[in-house]
Amino acid sequence: MLFIKIAGVLLLFLLSLFLTNFYSPSVVGQYDFVRTVLMIIGGLSIVGTNQSIIYYSGFFKSQNKLGSLKKVYFKMLALIVLTSCVLLLINLLIPNKIITNLFNKEEASYLIDKVLYAISLYAITFLNIDMLRAMGKTILSELFRNIFRYTPFFILAIYLSYTSNERYIIDAYLLSFLGLAIASFLIIYLNISKVEFQTDISELSYKHIFLKSYPMAISALSYFLMQSVDILLLTKYGTFEQVAYYAVAVKLATITSLALLSVNVIIAPKIAEMYANGNNNGLKTLLRNSNRLILTLSFPAIAFIAFFSEWILNLFGDEYVVAQIPLLIILFGQFFNSLCGPVGIYMNMTGKQNKLQRMLIFGLLVNVVLNVIFIPKYGMIGAASSTAFSIILWKSMAAIITYKQDSVKTFIS
Repeated sequence: MLFIKIAGVLLLFLLSLFLTNFYSPSVVGQYDFVRTVLMIIGGLSIVGTNQSIIYYSGFFKSQNKLGSLKKVYFKMLALIVLTSCVLLLINLLIPNKIITNLFNKEEASYLIDKVLYAISLYAITFLNIDMLRAMGKTILSELFRNIFRYTPFFILAIYLSYTSNERYIIDAYLLSFLGLAIASFLIIYLNISKVEFQTDISELSYKHIFLKSYPMAISALSYFLMQSVDILLLTKYGTFEQVAYYAVAVKLATITSLALLSVNVIIAPKIAEMYANGNNNGLKTLLRNSNRLILTLSFPAIAFIAFFSEWILNLFGDEYVVAQIPLLIILFGQFFNSLCGPVGIYMNMTGKQNKLQRMLIFGLLVNVVLNVIFIPKYGMIGAASSTAFSIILWKSMAAIITYKQDSVKTFIS
């Protein structure tokens, strides 16, 4: 599992190196803008189903009703398609001039239009990735999440560079989700007919699924926005070149969260199952061991990137070294993120989605205000400082409240 995660990080690192060395910073900046917008709007379109499918998997397993997952999955697909169509319709009703003025970029409206037409493919892909995990096919799920997710786009990027068609890089990125959505759906469809999924034991309404999923969607969207509002505001107040430089720093810092993400993938269904069964001692042991593993794995990566930050950034191009200080600031935020452990996934898997949602929204509002104040004045450094502070704020709140209410330590101890 960890090997797949590491391979995915290496693949993303190579992809970023290729783009920054063979494409202009302006084009790379547009790609990072599209990637950010896709992640945010995709968070709306997926309606939290990618996280709630894991919850239902753990819940049904504790009740020996895993067969119920089949209809839940297909209803989630229907919700995603409906939501994507609504978002596309809303976008069509908004005049292009409003989007252009919002970001101070003529290209912004055109790029967002492209995102909206591909949004359902993105959402279905990520629901399918977690459905595979819910079905017990964790390795295949992680292959899609970390390897298959980048490979088609990497191949297309090389081809476009070789044929001097760099202007189609955004189309290539969005098109790659078509293949991912189709391939992952076919695998699920072929496997969902196996014995354990043949009998539907209980029926859940669309309303029930939506009410369980949407708080997770709001939480996920708030988290994504907290990590992305800096990119959006840099686009508004700066240039696409600055977006490219800063985005490289963000990607490098995100590598250090590999251990946390890997552990979350493994323990999420276990948390839901243990909590449903009332196994508090087992839950505490699981979290304690997870916390120690996260810090053991993440700290060396943080220290290495921080110490060799200038050399690493120089690999992407001489001009990318300007992002060194922002990188160090974001690394500090990621270090604190690791110290607090899997508090977000714990709250989502134990029925505390609404509490997590409120904390994330508060952290997001603080993040937006700080970014609006500091980005126009300090640029990338202001963006990095605002984002790091927001991460520290909401993680501290979540860890402290969880400990006080459940007597469970999600942080290192």
